[in-house]
Formats: sequence, C-alpha cells, structure tokens
Amino acid sequence: MKVILNENIETLGHIGDIVKVAPGYARNYLLPKKLAVLATEGNAKALEHTKRQMAYKKNKALDTAKNLGAKLEALSIVLSHKAGEEGKLFGAVTNMDIAAYLKANGFDIDRKSIVLADAIKHTGEYSASLKIHPEVTATLKITVTAA
Repeated sequence: MKVILNENIETLGHIGDIVKVAPGYARNYLLPKKLAVLATEGNAKALEHTKRQMAYKKNKALDTAKNLGAKLEALSIVLSHKAGEEGKLFGAVTNMDIAAYLKANGFDIDRKSIVLADAIKHTGEYSASLKIHPEVTATLKITVTAA
C-alpha cells in the first residue's frame, strides 16, 4: 500500500515522501494517527499545491527579512549612558537597551535575536549581530556616548 507521509518518520522517510508500507501498518498505525494519507491522485495534487504555497510563503518571508536587514544595517544606533571617568559605564548596555531603541524608531525586534559579542561597558563604537531570519543576519553599528 502506498502512502504520503505527513510527518517525518525515522524508519520511513520525510514529509511529502510517497512510500510503500504494509497494509496493516498503514491501516492500524499511520492513518489513524494522521501520520500519513493514502497515496491517491487527489492527495498527491493537494500535497504539490501545499508545497507550492509553503515555498511562496518562505520566499516572501525571506524577501521581507532581507529588506528589513538592509534598513537596519543602514541605521546608526547612538545610545547615551551614564559613565564615569575614562568612559567606563555605570552598568552595561544590553540587548534590551538596543531593542528599546529600535522599538522607539519603529522596528519591532525581539531582544533575544540581538547578539552582542561582549558586554558593552565602555563608551565607544561597537557592533552587534541581529538574527532576523534563519538565512538573514544583519550587523548593527552601535555608538555609546556618556550622558
């Protein structure tokens, strides 16, 4: 019996694969748990349609992420922080501060996606990476000044 897999199954294959299995295995395990559907012509066409829709959505999300990354790389972030002598900050500039600055400037970015190489504890220029999409990473230019 041929079935189309809805889930990744280690012993059989990946999502969308058409595999041949024993009729009892399909009837008693795969079909009731909705891990697979029968490999009919209609189901195969529906699977192809779903794949096309997912590919379109993925490409659209990637294009949006690339545009956002270009805008963010063009942005220069200037943060003012209390500092003592020789430019040493009281506290540190964190990804929360950067996310708050971006939100104030119209970019809704999650703070967890901002990665700082080291803690920012002195005034000066720094860079941070921002993971926008699994395939798109932007580099932010950050300037810290004494308040």
